[in-house]
Amino acid sequence: MYQDMETSKRTHTCGILRGNNVGEKVVLVGWVHRRRDLGGLIFINLRDRTGMIQVVFDKEVCEEAFEIASTVRNEYVVSVEGEVTLREEGQINHGIATGEIEIKGEKIEILDSAHTPPIYIEDDDKVSEDIRLKYRYLDLRKPKMQQNLIVRHKITKVIRDYLDQRGFIEIETPVLTKPTPEGARDYLVPSRVQKGKWFALPQSPQLFKQILMVSGMDRYFQIVKCFRDEDLRADRQPEFTQIDMELSFVNQEDIIKINEGLIREVFKKIIGYDISSSIPRMTYQEAMERFGSDKPDIRFGLELKDLTEIVKNSEFKVFSNAVREGGQVRAINAKGCGKRFSRKEIDSLGEFVKLYKAKGLAWINVTENSVKSPIVKFLKNQELQDILSTMEAEIGDLILIVADQNEKIVYNTLGQLRLELSRKLKLTKNDSFAFLWITEFPLLEYSEEEGRYVATHHPFTSPMDEDISLLEDHPEKVRAKAYDLVVNGVELGGGSIRIHNRDLQEKMFKALGFSKKQAWEQFGFLLEAFQYGTPPHGGIAFGLDRLTMLLTQTDNIKDVIAFPKTQNHSCLMTNAPAIAENQQLEELGIRIIKER
Repeated sequence: MYQDMETSKRTHTCGILRGNNVGEKVVLVGWVHRRRDLGGLIFINLRDRTGMIQVVFDKEVCEEAFEIASTVRNEYVVSVEGEVTLREEGQINHGIATGEIEIKGEKIEILDSAHTPPIYIEDDDKVSEDIRLKYRYLDLRKPKMQQNLIVRHKITKVIRDYLDQRGFIEIETPVLTKPTPEGARDYLVPSRVQKGKWFALPQSPQLFKQILMVSGMDRYFQIVKCFRDEDLRADRQPEFTQIDMELSFVNQEDIIKINEGLIREVFKKIIGYDISSSIPRMTYQEAMERFGSDKPDIRFGLELKDLTEIVKNSEFKVFSNAVREGGQVRAINAKGCGKRFSRKEIDSLGEFVKLYKAKGLAWINVTENSVKSPIVKFLKNQELQDILSTMEAEIGDLILIVADQNEKIVYNTLGQLRLELSRKLKLTKNDSFAFLWITEFPLLEYSEEEGRYVATHHPFTSPMDEDISLLEDHPEKVRAKAYDLVVNGVELGGGSIRIHNRDLQEKMFKALGFSKKQAWEQFGFLLEAFQYGTPPHGGIAFGLDRLTMLLTQTDNIKDVIAFPKTQNHSCLMTNAPAIAENQQLEELGIRIIKER
């Protein structure tokens, strides 16, 4: 428990007192959580960040204090004085840590009154999220919300201590930096001094931490705010926090070793969870083929199986056409679901897969005497038997099949279907953790929208040595020295060994469609730095918000950020973003053009 929180206004905090404090005179301050008036006795539950304690005012003992106590209401801020006493037998409250004691109130002072709050200060309050965010200062009074932020604080302390002991130096990098064309959309900040020019808020400190390696800092870390102007999903925010690090004279094994130790330390010290063995590894290709995802949840099975060769000549044209056009046919065996799922539920899965651009979902229900499926009449007996054999099908199983000319659609659809089945079948528990390193990502991927190759991670990721010769003619085959740490299907962090040679970096820019002039205009300061002796280096960044979500067992990222934004990037408490005054815009040389 916390030490040295005594101030001129209190001797103790509410949650720290125990039976060994009986007989002591104490002064406490906090919020009135609840008041009960039983005639000659008034009971007040007094709350602060450390917990709650019961204070009793007896009219016969101290009438003045009793009269003041009778006027307080929920969320009044008060100061109370009294003696710590044991509760009577049968009145112990096992629901709170201070439940065996109470304070016999002798004095009470109202430090501030309060209106009736628009939300209940209770963990199980069912008010809408918009109301919670509008009155965030009240929402943050809830014990669970306060505990989430305390856990977040403790995580960062463990991380700082661990990295400090291993020679890392915490260095701040600029928040106002240069816009660059790679990655997500930048948040832009206009310059008043240099009208017409713009800063960008950093999507990550990537370039600066590489420059720090050129500077000889050797081991850097930073717990840093990052910004991305992108459409939000449930687990994303426009501003988020990274645990960022970079190391010199290392290879992938060194970085994985240090960071396995870091994650092991965090989980042990924060929740007492032992990551006992070495974290397993899986290549990107294997993860996609087995789980349809580069961040697979390996706590359950439902693995993908390849049916492409079996059905490539099938009379069922959905299959054979997809294969002929270079696509794939893959399936999941939903064990036992043939008996558990109704036809309506199976049809709902067919609608679900359409959310991920699949054209439909084929299925085969394995019954005691035969199989049931709308597609069986199009399959030769041998094709059907080979499907059942490949899927290791048994009576009661439900085989779910997706085909498409685009293998990414097949993988993504079945990967998401796998997670949906897990939710329906309740295959996982929140207090179990399955860690996995994913390695050998593709270095580049082709963007139909941009008509060129783009970096899968970022343009400074090093290709694997044996694949460098493929960079010019077969860029799609080049693997990266990249690695992600995944837990329970969530990407906890990712990083790579960086390119530290200027010639190779220029080849990478060329593969990305940059001319030499464009590369130097955008990244010239990095390329120039590489001319003066650059150590081999690499790094990784973990998402502090997601890590805190895992350790507090919440599925809402807003629960672990003090003042989060909504899906349309708004702060409901402050009403940001807001309209700027014309004078401010004029100083910046900005004119707003109204949409027609």
